[in-house]
Amino acid sequence: MREYMTQMEAAKKGIITPEMQLVAKKEYMEPEKLREMVAEGVVAIPCNVNHKSISAEGIGMGLRTKINVNLGISGDCNDYEMEMQKVAVALKYGAEAIMDLSNYGKTNVFRKELIEKSPAMIGTVPMYDAIGYLEKDLLEITAEDFLKVVRAHAEEGVDFMTIHAGINRRTVEAFMRDKRKMNIVSRGGSLLFAWMMMTGNENPFYEHYDEVLEILREYDVTISLGDALRPGCIDDSTDAGQISELIELGALTKRAWEKDVQVMVEGPGHMAMNEIEANMKLQKRLCHNAPFYVLGPIVTDIAPGYDHITSAIGGAIAAANGADFLCYVTPAEHLRLPDMDDVKEGIIASRIAAHAADIAKGVPCARERDNAMANARHKVDWEEMFKLAIDEEKPKRYFESTPPSDRHTCSMCGKMCAVRTTNMILEGKTVEFCQ
Repeated sequence: MREYMTQMEAAKKGIITPEMQLVAKKEYMEPEKLREMVAEGVVAIPCNVNHKSISAEGIGMGLRTKINVNLGISGDCNDYEMEMQKVAVALKYGAEAIMDLSNYGKTNVFRKELIEKSPAMIGTVPMYDAIGYLEKDLLEITAEDFLKVVRAHAEEGVDFMTIHAGINRRTVEAFMRDKRKMNIVSRGGSLLFAWMMMTGNENPFYEHYDEVLEILREYDVTISLGDALRPGCIDDSTDAGQISELIELGALTKRAWEKDVQVMVEGPGHMAMNEIEANMKLQKRLCHNAPFYVLGPIVTDIAPGYDHITSAIGGAIAAANGADFLCYVTPAEHLRLPDMDDVKEGIIASRIAAHAADIAKGVPCARERDNAMANARHKVDWEEMFKLAIDEEKPKRYFESTPPSDRHTCSMCGKMCAVRTTNMILEGKTVEFCQ
């Protein structure tokens, strides 16, 4: 018999949990209003009962847009110490979630340390870990084996799991019929597609979905319904495969809520800017306003090395139109495992996108820091400006690299600084440049 209720189960019973109290405080919201939203499913609080170090966060309608940082080792780059340093950077710059996407060796050593130390939500994709965890080749893995990995991650304390349950025989048929330029670019989706095609069986996460939900319910793990058929280039966006999978994800969302399992739904992918708003509204409609978790969207395919920028553009548009959770993208996307600098650049870009969207959405208190920055700039208070910046170190380094002769200006405008000039006139002073 279960010892705990899930956040959704408690909310449906009228119980405000300590996690709801904390999230309500962070979001400047009444706890009762938040409880109602959790009960309805439009807000999720991913919080595994075994993740003792977590500082709970809410994801969903009316809340601040959250960001996720992907980390983890691969066969070509398996430095656990380096990945823990990336964790420190993610926490320093305010990432609310960290996904361990390790796909090499016995990954649970890294994951257990991550869960033990991190106040951020921890997510995983059990499909990635299956081959290394089970020490079997893909064709040898059974449906029961996949469920075994899900249970192992849940027991360890993972707060949310990407489960690619929407790629079933129906969606595969739509994908095969409507030819794509890039085919399947989701790693988990491609592995499941390969397993289905090689074995002739249905997707085990779809076929045994109720068993998956029972495992997740036991530990209050939020299911993040993966978009296995997300577009991998802008020419593939909003096609039959993507939309048919989204329809399936809507049905799977309701089934999870019936079991008191919290849900997030994952979305595209690569997508032209003019399609983003419609996709956000379509997802919310088809998936019953469940929290929406997007990668990007990446708005052009020709900027390798700068995809943190292409992603931030798409992420800002997506979040302003209803997306609730942004997965960061680094300059190394499509090229290599990101290094420390890549991780920082990706986090900052994603944080800018999320914050800009929160201002557009009118999220409570979203403008306060911007207003404080405006006050600091009005006073030409450099130390206060650095303190308020998303990244305190970079602006300070830029400013000091070419210091002005007058600390009340910067080296670009010098004494002709517009702020300085206006302040002096309003203070009754004379503006002089030739002394």
